[in-house]
Amino acid sequence: MAHVSKRTKANEKSAPTKALPVDEAISTVKKFKGPRFDQTVEVCMHLNLDTKQADQALRGSVALPKGIGQSKRVVAFCSEDKVKTCLDAGAIKAGGEDLVAEIEKGWMDFDVAVASPDMMRVISKLGRVLGPKGLMPSPKAGTVTTDVPTAVQEYAAGKLEYRADSGGNVHAVIGKMSFPEADLKENYEYFVQAIEKIRPNAVKGEYIKKITISGTMTPGVRVFHEAAVVS
Repeated sequence: MAHVSKRTKANEKSAPTKALPVDEAISTVKKFKGPRFDQTVEVCMHLNLDTKQADQALRGSVALPKGIGQSKRVVAFCSEDKVKTCLDAGAIKAGGEDLVAEIEKGWMDFDVAVASPDMMRVISKLGRVLGPKGLMPSPKAGTVTTDVPTAVQEYAAGKLEYRADSGGNVHAVIGKMSFPEADLKENYEYFVQAIEKIRPNAVKGEYIKKITISGTMTPGVRVFHEAAVVS
């Protein structure tokens, strides 16, 4: 039987049982007893989706207004004339066939891969390697673009990729526990609005079923959200 720490027990005992307004929910999460490291704060949205339907398999990317408190290691698949620009924009490596060959040999020390449309034929052979890890560039995720340097800059600064899982849940980082409550709230509201804007037309009734925020090592706190119901 797994050992449950006194801190965890105390947090679970003090966790609210009902949904709270976003200000109170964020304040509650920040007040939980936690470890010494700066925990990540996440939001989980449970949506009324059937992800087996192509138009409901939500996937995309968003740059939050206050950032997320962490940078990402980005590689860029681009033509030779764009390599220096991409490196200057923050890519840890950039290239074409040479970069593909390096990854084929086992190098995977990166968090995001972006590519220009013309490079997709070159990196198609990496599908079996990058696909299962969620690293294959995709137009839906915003990682296939004609403006690779800008994409590199945004993702290196912490731009988020999100996708709905099989249960209709969408997870995203909205900052760090050290962020001011106002910054966490601004990021939270920006992300929720972004998800609301891409509501699939086929979804009827209640779209957002539940929203929870939590720290890396805290209980989740439900957030009250009043959303429109489409009939």
